[in-house]
Amino acid sequence: MAGLSVSMEINGRAVGPMEVPEYTSMLDFLQEYLNLTGTKLGCGIGVCRACEVIVEGDDGELRTLRTCINNVGRFNGKKITTVEGHAQRNADGDIESLSPVQEAFLRHFSFQCGWCTPGFVNAATVLIEQLKKSPVAKDEVEATIDGALGKHICRCTGYVRYFHAVRDVIESTPGLLKEGD
Repeated sequence: MAGLSVSMEINGRAVGPMEVPEYTSMLDFLQEYLNLTGTKLGCGIGVCRACEVIVEGDDGELRTLRTCINNVGRFNGKKITTVEGHAQRNADGDIESLSPVQEAFLRHFSFQCGWCTPGFVNAATVLIEQLKKSPVAKDEVEATIDGALGKHICRCTGYVRYFHAVRDVIESTPGLLKEGD
């Protein structure tokens, strides 16, 4: 089988160059080669979005990409954040603090089995970063959250709690709502 050499930055650390089989999915690369098992395989066809990670584009903009349907080569040379990369860690690797999205998800108990949570955390984090640049009107918050998270599938039907947690972050973080709202 043909090989592919990949290098990227994942959760702030340089990875590679590494030789992997040409048809390795990014999900398999994360789990099997890097032991980053937080990204989950849900449906395997890119519908549920449990496998989404954050990718920084060449323009510095963040977006999510599904890892179950994308080859590792698509991520070559990119900066990626997985669910493991959100918390602040000390020099020993121990978690010191969670991200605002993770904290809100805990406060709102926004998960049941937790399988879909990594995709929701990543999508919500990208939304919050987008709102820092382009705040939303208070009366558009629900539609904005639905636009960011509405395609994610939670088999335990935890949607309401995910949405409430993200709304909480948006409403409690200065600068995410338009002035006067």
